[in-house]
Amino acid sequence: MNEQAANTKMVSKLLFRLLPVQVLLAAVGSVNGIVSSFFATNYVGIEAMSAVGLFAPIGMLISTISTILVGGSTIMCGKYIGRNEKDEVQNVFSLNLILAFLVSVGFIVLFLILGMFDLTGFLTSDPEVRPIFNRYLMGQAIGVIPSMAGGAFGAFLSLENMKRRNLIASISYIVANILFNFLFVKTLHMEALGLALASALGMWVFFGVQAEAFITGKTHFSIKPNKLRWGDCGEMFRIGFPGAASYLYQTGRGILVNKLLEIFVGSVGISAFAAANNLLTLVWALPGGMLAVSRLVISVSVGEEDRQTLADVMRMMFKRFLPLQGLVSLAIIVCAVPLTYIFYKDPAESVFTMTTWGFRILPLCMPLSIICMHFTCYGQASGKHGLVHILAALDGIICVVGFTALLISFIGMNSVYIANVLNGVVTTLVIFGYARLKNKRWPRNMEDLLVIPEDFGVSEDERMDLSVQSMEDVVTVANRIQAFCLDRGVSARNAYLAALCMEEMAGNVVDHGFAADNKKHTVDLRVVHKGSDMILRIKDDCEPFDPGERQAMAESDDPMKNIGIKMVFKMATDVQYQYILGLNVLTIRIAE
Repeated sequence: MNEQAANTKMVSKLLFRLLPVQVLLAAVGSVNGIVSSFFATNYVGIEAMSAVGLFAPIGMLISTISTILVGGSTIMCGKYIGRNEKDEVQNVFSLNLILAFLVSVGFIVLFLILGMFDLTGFLTSDPEVRPIFNRYLMGQAIGVIPSMAGGAFGAFLSLENMKRRNLIASISYIVANILFNFLFVKTLHMEALGLALASALGMWVFFGVQAEAFITGKTHFSIKPNKLRWGDCGEMFRIGFPGAASYLYQTGRGILVNKLLEIFVGSVGISAFAAANNLLTLVWALPGGMLAVSRLVISVSVGEEDRQTLADVMRMMFKRFLPLQGLVSLAIIVCAVPLTYIFYKDPAESVFTMTTWGFRILPLCMPLSIICMHFTCYGQASGKHGLVHILAALDGIICVVGFTALLISFIGMNSVYIANVLNGVVTTLVIFGYARLKNKRWPRNMEDLLVIPEDFGVSEDERMDLSVQSMEDVVTVANRIQAFCLDRGVSARNAYLAALCMEEMAGNVVDHGFAADNKKHTVDLRVVHKGSDMILRIKDDCEPFDPGERQAMAESDDPMKNIGIKMVFKMATDVQYQYILGLNVLTIRIAE
């Protein structure tokens, strides 16, 4: 297997290993909508379903703020992790949580004022729906804090590779939400207020399971308010806003689309769209999970200035993620009628037909949206803010509202569904057009499509990428590294040291890491000659192993134990280790 293929295989393995938990995390909010929709239509009434639909843009606004904080902090942390700046990571983590709490308090006060004083007329003028919506809004206020903080905890637990904790939290939320709905809605008949309380209290269960890991010191992250640098807030918002701008636009889009439906179709259209959209939100957890794992890898790759891994992530998106999403979308389309029966029982009702067409058309936009989401994330991390803002505006509001307004008087309810598909077509064309404009030619490969600057990272002649799968490879690799260093004009001493360090550490991984389980592993090696330094990076997907801790223990132990690790630490100018995204990453620097 050549080095590029080995790196691609490792990236693919990493993405799909992280994907299930990230999909579950993305599905947490979706379950709320589905469960609420089910209990609203089956135990309360269509008016309650309209209340759920009216709250959707407000929920999107909360998600917008959360995405700004989580997206900005995750990308910042990824870059800092790529540079081994651990104190910076702690600062960003603390800022994220404190800001999430402050914003949550503001939303709570706003919801209570709007609901208690009947100030929601700008959202609906329907006299039957409005009081129901007011009660629903006040109940949702309780769940704002755990919703925003839970999103942050989920991202940082993923950085710690604590997949099981996020999995348990997600399952706990789903179970709690269903039980609370049975209690408040079906048993106690609390109607709209019960719907809201059930999801809000379920979020507290979700948050509690996550928080326990941080409170008990099971993670490396902790809040340190005495060391906060508030000036980093601006950077967090600057990085996070472009990617979240789409959600902000979607808040306005939701309000405008609801108004168009109210005018041209009626409240029944809002109910149908809410039912179809809320169930499909669960399916949207798949693209959301795909984006979450890609975002983590993209941000770290930008910090490391790793061109190949950036391109590999996007290749995986096109080759693996898109076909997978296409199959899921096809399944939804085929099952459109049975899915509609979850919410509405009478096929003769107009709301039934409208909902069915939602399940037949809306899934078509999902594969295209994956492309837009990934390039938006890459644009955030790489500073391509112009592209990000254009995609956010088009995807968030311009295309959907514009196409809906043009078509709704002619084809009615289906205009909303078709507009979402046309939106995906337009954003995809813009991505390819942007690459054509910047490169002055149509993209020929993934790096062209990403418009990666020529000065990003180091040139191909300044680095060498290798892979090791056996002890036989280790010796061969050491000889190639020494030859590479000598060809670059590195002194014979440092060329020998670089080869010896790699041979010792890669051999240690093969000897111990490969034998720790029955799984197949690969060691990814990179040698970089930058300025007067040799930078060696060893990356593997074995069990966590910190050579620094082993070296420290060995100092007071048998002098002949771990002699290879001791030797590397004495020869190297600097040695840094981190365990990130389920990978051991060891960086060794040898100065001239």
